[in-house]
Amino acid sequence: MTDVSTAPTLVVGLGCQRGCPVSTLLALLDQALEAHQIARHEIKALASIDSKRDEPALIELAQQLGLELMYFSSEQLAAYEPQLSHQSQIAFERTGCYGVAESAALALAEQLAQAPAKLLIPRQKYAQATLALAGAA
Repeated sequence: MTDVSTAPTLVVGLGCQRGCPVSTLLALLDQALEAHQIARHEIKALASIDSKRDEPALIELAQQLGLELMYFSSEQLAAYEPQLSHQSQIAFERTGCYGVAESAALALAEQLAQAPAKLLIPRQKYAQATLALAGAA
């Protein structure tokens, strides 16, 4: 069993197209967590870009999981660009950020743990959504 005081702060970063169904986000999350043997209850919070603040699927996912959903501006997320596993020109053109899921996960893990964060699950992609998991100890 992991000691709570030493357990890393695990957060999921999400990006999605407008109108993406919550079922897509949930399937992507469960697939990624299962592949890396991480239980849902180990996730502390969700993160995305502030332009998705009103995205129903993100809000519904956070409610279903009982997790806080935090948002960051493209300027805040830009600081994590050197740590991204993939830089998407399309994401940059739409959001001003080269990787919403990864940079949001890194930003929130770092903020919550007050320690440097690293990607534990790099960008996972479905047709309408991306997901990444970051942790900080």
